[in-house]
Amino acid sequence: MITLRIEHKIANYDAWKKAFDSDPANRKQSGVKRYRIYRPADDEKFVIIDLDFDNPEQAQSMQTALHKMFGMIEGKLIFGGQTKILYVTEATEL
Repeated sequence: MITLRIEHKIANYDAWKKAFDSDPANRKQSGVKRYRIYRPADDEKFVIIDLDFDNPEQAQSMQTALHKMFGMIEGKLIFGGQTKILYVTEATEL
């Protein structure tokens, strides 16, 4: 499993979530198997999104597409968008 982590500030969660739910990146057809949205307990104007993929090529393609999209919405809907491709090196349940 490969995870593309996306982090950025937002102007307004409801407006951001509406845009996210409209799925301009076409997550399912891009290979996203699952996503998770996190909001820090101490910062309601920040989101972290994890998109899970089966292979790194899909994650890289999505990362490229998102960076193009960020250029169009930076300073309006999001601020300081960053992405990282993560490989699970260990996981356990206790």
